[in-house]
Amino acid sequence: MPKAKINGITIDYMVEGQGEPLIMIIGLGSDQSNWRLQTALFKKYYRTITFDNRGVGKSDKPNGPYTIKMLSDDTIGLMDHLDIEKAHILGVSMGGMIAQELAINHPERVEKLVLVCTFARRDETSGFSPEINKALETYEGSLRDMDNLRRLASGFIDLSFNKRSYRVTLLPLMKTAIRLSTINGFAEQLGAILTHDAADRLGKIKATTLVIAGTDDRVVKPVSSEVIANLVPKAKLVKIKGGSHGFSGEMSNEFNREVFAFLST
Repeated sequence: MPKAKINGITIDYMVEGQGEPLIMIIGLGSDQSNWRLQTALFKKYYRTITFDNRGVGKSDKPNGPYTIKMLSDDTIGLMDHLDIEKAHILGVSMGGMIAQELAINHPERVEKLVLVCTFARRDETSGFSPEINKALETYEGSLRDMDNLRRLASGFIDLSFNKRSYRVTLLPLMKTAIRLSTINGFAEQLGAILTHDAADRLGKIKATTLVIAGTDDRVVKPVSSEVIANLVPKAKLVKIKGGSHGFSGEMSNEFNREVFAFLST
């Protein structure tokens, strides 16, 4: 896959298909391969651009601290590298936070905006689920060494999927990958998430926006998407019944149908 030098680091990316550009921003600790169930469809109609955020995959993993704005600036840098003036922006979880920041600060670069299972602020209403908050409290009260960081990352993975087929086949592979690798980039990205607060600025978003969430998300409170949809002007809210935090994979047909219908209208 090609690489681009952006903001002093190397970003690994892939471009597939032809048509209007569609920038796809992945979430915490994930690499661009997790979009494969989407690019299989979307590349038939769009020029799809996927990439590894700083800290994961084959992109550089500099020491932090990271911020969501920093990750948003990386995305804009990749658009500039590819001579993309304006694109549809699709972001999931942390990627949705990056997409919020991008749409707020660079409205002229966004055609349509899709925010998936994400939040704008951590407060008593929106943000992480009680289970994730408990895991975070345990980690923050620990030595914060690599073993405890891996336990926290495993906790996120455990809660991301609801279907037994995914839990049986994918979870062991993901946890093995965590055990065998250093995951400092995960900690840096998580730090960016914990300082994310765009709620008071969402009214600045100009792009036509789809906010989509699973009703059974165990990582991010589903009500978080309702909060976003109420703050973004003229946003459309879609709830996928039974959808987990990882429903773009577990329920890819439903996810792809909703996103494609929104982008193509």
